[in-house]
Amino acid sequence: MFTATPTTRQHDHTTPITGFETHDVIETRLWLEEHDWLYGLLRSEENVSPTFRFPDLISACVSLVFAHQDAAERIFRYLGRELVLRAPQTPRRRESMWRQQYQFLLELQLSPANRHPNPKFQLDQLTTACVALCRGWDASGAGVLQQARRNMATRAHHERESSPR
Repeated sequence: MFTATPTTRQHDHTTPITGFETHDVIETRLWLEEHDWLYGLLRSEENVSPTFRFPDLISACVSLVFAHQDAAERIFRYLGRELVLRAPQTPRRRESMWRQQYQFLLELQLSPANRHPNPKFQLDQLTTACVALCRGWDASGAGVLQQARRNMATRAHHERESSPR
């Protein structure tokens, strides 16, 4: 139903009010230990105004890791030394991340470092590694929240540039 009143907006819960479409986020999974840490950050008193949700927090972790020149080496080192020692059937939680950060992980997943003769790691393992690295660098999560703000500002800037006027 259309309305002539500009202050009301029909919202069908599949399109975020921000103007970003549901295809702007990609589903991933997180291993429980890292999920629990991010959940604590989500509920933290520091996560206010705005309150960032899982796509923002996961994407911030990916951005922070990929801000380093040796991001791939850091991720594969973590995977090969730490994550590989966990039980492979460890439960995971389904979450989402923003497409821009997913692209970093997709490129890494398709890279020669993730091909024969090396072990093949999946998206959930790469995502989990980014969160684990961030937790190891700063257990308070302050850097993750700051990066989430920067990512949000970047998305808003790109949205403004690409929207028809």
